[in-house]
Amino acid sequence: MYGGKEAGVRASLAVVGAVLLLAGCSSAGGGGGESEGAGSGVTRQPGNPDPFWVNPAGSAAEQVATYVKAGRKDDAEQIRKIAERPTGEWIGPENPEREARGFTQAAQRADRAAVLVLYNIPHRDCGQFSQGGAADGDSYRTWIDGVARGIGDRPATVVLEPDAILHLVDQCTPAALREERYFLLKEAVTNLKSLKNTKVYLDAGNAGWGHPDQIFQPLERAGVDLADGFAVNVSNFYSTRDSVAYGKRLSAKVGGKHFVIDTSRNGNGPYTAGEADENWCNPPGRALGESPTTKTADPLVDAYLWVKRPGESDGTCKGGPKAGDWWPEYALELAKASE
Repeated sequence: MYGGKEAGVRASLAVVGAVLLLAGCSSAGGGGGESEGAGSGVTRQPGNPDPFWVNPAGSAAEQVATYVKAGRKDDAEQIRKIAERPTGEWIGPENPEREARGFTQAAQRADRAAVLVLYNIPHRDCGQFSQGGAADGDSYRTWIDGVARGIGDRPATVVLEPDAILHLVDQCTPAALREERYFLLKEAVTNLKSLKNTKVYLDAGNAGWGHPDQIFQPLERAGVDLADGFAVNVSNFYSTRDSVAYGKRLSAKVGGKHFVIDTSRNGNGPYTAGEADENWCNPPGRALGESPTTKTADPLVDAYLWVKRPGESDGTCKGGPKAGDWWPEYALELAKASE
């Protein structure tokens, strides 16, 4: 439905090597150094009062360094609005244990928690921009096991399988895979919640998708009672106010569970001037939303997170590159609209 979810997957693969180098640094060090942010000055922000880790080797940090080198100081400062905020790390399909370990070790050294996004369920995205995922249920279980081993006892906040429950509800997921998907999600929640310091939030759609009556029972079947809660607005643009209202209605139907909101690109709310079925894909005129924080507007909202990484394309629409590729022009538009 959203497309572009592989956004984080390829980008995570691109930076995980740098992060692993950071994780291997002396435990005495917290921040700084030219190796962090490739000359951008972006660090892991050990002094930031919020608990989430800033990846100093991400695409936005690299773009800051590129603009500084080119003398484009104003543009560099704009992109710094993205580079200095913690964003989700989307774990790739090939080396889940290695990636999860690298991100969580680097975060732990900065006395922070990594935000990880797990998006590898079989038949993900129903064949749209981010089609793919694990080949079958056993492959998925093996992948989740690898993620869990990589996290270990280190602090992590996990957003589990964007779209997976929503596509069960809209029947985009083939009938033959639906029961297995429920089992896989519940097993994943159980596995991850067995870890000492891991919080898990199941994706639960967005304020513009439908009514909570349509999704609360599937959410229960997928194991939300075992999780810390659910996530709303992942990779979408609905306002924080609307997302809080949607989440609270849904929470009331699932035992008062807490939730997190993706505020990465919702500063101007959703785009409504285009074709309705593609308004989620690289919409113009959007803005960054509230910075990631645990200080939210409602006690049921555990955090605002940047699950989708601002500046990464949703797909080959509206002049964008393929899903997941860094798009500096779009990143600049988001940042400039956030002044």
